[in-house]
Amino acid sequence: MGVSKEEILHVVALARLEIGEQEIDAFAGQIGEILSYIDRLREVDTSGVAGTAYAGFLQNAFREDEERSHLPRQEALANAPEADGESFLVPRVI
Repeated sequence: MGVSKEEILHVVALARLEIGEQEIDAFAGQIGEILSYIDRLREVDTSGVAGTAYAGFLQNAFREDEERSHLPRQEALANAPEADGESFLVPRVI
């Protein structure tokens, strides 16, 4: 399935794009390849495949909240760029 230059120009105008003559020819070829691939996909027998809105089948990906101990202060501050021993030091925000 080919795409005409006029169709490309129409879409370009709708999208308010500015493209050159070479790009029009390139887009026509690329869109033609995409549409021919879609035509090939239409030939696949999907009569036994149930429709789905999602690729995954997870019902609930969340976990239950559980109480855990906190990270010790010294470990939390160990990788801080600047700390005063009790808290992180950050630039003043006004």
